[in-house]
Amino acid sequence: MISRYSRKELTEIWSEENKYKIWLDVEIAAAQAMEKLKIIPKGVASVVKRRGKINVKRIHQIEVKVKHDIIAFLTSITEKAGIKARYLHQGMTSSDVLDTSFNIQLVQSGKILIKNIEKLLSVIKKKALKHKMTPCIGRSHGIHAEPITFGLKLATYYQEFKRNKKRLENAIDEVSTCAISGAVGTFANIDPRVEVFVSKKLKLKPEPISTQIIPRDRHAYYFSVLGIIAGSIERFATEIRHLQRSEVYELQEFFSKGQKGSSAMPHKKNPILSENLTGLARLVRSSVIPALENIALWHERDISHSSVERNIGPDANITLDFALFRLTNLVDNMIIYPKNMMKNLNITKGVIFSQEIMLELTKVGLSREKAYKKIQTHAINSFNKNINLIELIKKDKSITSLIPEKKIDKIFTFSKHLKNVNYIFRRVFK
Repeated sequence: MISRYSRKELTEIWSEENKYKIWLDVEIAAAQAMEKLKIIPKGVASVVKRRGKINVKRIHQIEVKVKHDIIAFLTSITEKAGIKARYLHQGMTSSDVLDTSFNIQLVQSGKILIKNIEKLLSVIKKKALKHKMTPCIGRSHGIHAEPITFGLKLATYYQEFKRNKKRLENAIDEVSTCAISGAVGTFANIDPRVEVFVSKKLKLKPEPISTQIIPRDRHAYYFSVLGIIAGSIERFATEIRHLQRSEVYELQEFFSKGQKGSSAMPHKKNPILSENLTGLARLVRSSVIPALENIALWHERDISHSSVERNIGPDANITLDFALFRLTNLVDNMIIYPKNMMKNLNITKGVIFSQEIMLELTKVGLSREKAYKKIQTHAINSFNKNINLIELIKKDKSITSLIPEKKIDKIFTFSKHLKNVNYIFRRVFK
């Protein structure tokens, strides 16, 4: 992933140095198990741990010749650690190291993503509580529907990211497996107890049954969850973009001193952060289909998944980390305009109360069909003639003869729409 959309912590997890370090951790853990089982001489693991330094440049030099990354890695370690390193990798296959290490990188990344979601939840909650009773218009199909509050709007995102946190925790558990089972997963040349030891040492679980690889449905689940989280980010970002439009202007991304919005138009303050998040979400979701297609491999293994994972592993995790961090800062610093929210609430001349007046007519004897048609006619005239709906209602004697004027006035207020906000908040933020 390019540095523009990368943060240090995730970048380091997917660095060559960290990858080879994890490979070495796996090999040392396996050697420790083999020593305990008297499969290899004592002292191998300690010598390799002390002297087996990672030299990325040297590993790459060897790989150019041997065309095999694990062999190049083992050769490089042997050059540093000496003759005892020949006992490394006994009975193991490359995928034992590659798959176990890849899972560790996913777990490391996932735990940071969890922390990011927790920070985002904290920021959303703070804003939602502050604007719990800030009235704004609810929209369906982009059209004014009925009043809600801005706090309720934010609460929906809070609940969604709570679900995302749970999904990601499950996905991390799904990929927290280890396979040290040999060439086709039969333990023909390695004791199954080695796998148990390595799993415990590296805080993983033994893969119940592997082929030459850990089954890729686990990874497909992990990347699918990343894609869902990216979808939630885009949903939030899209809302911010819409609410920042000049015709709406209910909120605005923070615009720092000296910032410029357009090279041509000095007045512009563009929603660049939320637009950027929309694009980054597309990148993360693009990893989902390849991850799903990686499930179907030939027989006990082929390597068609390998090139895919070398790309989507770092790219999807690094991008999502950056996107969550950016969204958290965006929400924390966004400027909210309650006066404009109120202005927009009133812009449609009270037609947003049409449902309640229609329902009241059904309570006093009209059929729903007649009540609907009567109120719809007045709502259309309200739009066309730019007259408040309440004025047209009060002039209609067929309505005022059934509903007292005081009742009509009460209907055309926000109180009914806000009466259950506290109830909803208790459910969300319990």
